[in-house]
Amino acid sequence: MKNVKKRCGWVTDDPLYIEYHDREWGVPCFDDRKLFELLILEGAQAGLSWITVLKKREHYRRTFDNFDAGKIAEYDHEKVAELLSDQGIIRNKLKLAAAIQNAEAFLRVEEEYGSFATYIWQFVGGKPINNTWKKSAEIPTKTRESGAMSKDLLKRGFKFVGPTICYAYMQAAGLVNDHLIDCFRYHEVDKK
Repeated sequence: MKNVKKRCGWVTDDPLYIEYHDREWGVPCFDDRKLFELLILEGAQAGLSWITVLKKREHYRRTFDNFDAGKIAEYDHEKVAELLSDQGIIRNKLKLAAAIQNAEAFLRVEEEYGSFATYIWQFVGGKPINNTWKKSAEIPTKTRESGAMSKDLLKRGFKFVGPTICYAYMQAAGLVNDHLIDCFRYHEVDKK
């Protein structure tokens, strides 16, 4: 009998989901470009499933200049029109406008703090919160920390950063370890 790895309950048998769960989700991230990418993708995901975004992520990377915030902040009406006709991304005017506005705000935060990582990690005291969930139903959709993050991001001009989106962002970027305690990744992520 094959030894099957125990994963979090939200992981389907889609190879893309498995790869994302096993290699990325919950791993503490301090790279500004990657943090920006996750922020834009979490906003794009609002109202949709994460697998929808994962399937489009590589195309997003090509279309959005590999999530270079400096380039995205300069996108004009012509570029937005081009993006709105691109079936490889989520074509939503508000989400595209938010990506540009978030790039501008992101650059201001980098300027103020020296890095976006320094800014964003302050909401968890600079190190991941290691939760000890036994069941998926125990995992919250928002927390006090995600609420504080959301409030501050909104004050700084970011869009699509409500407390629930911020919590999903915190999970993805490893600010919280929400792997279930019986998931094989729980202790691997905890050691990073």
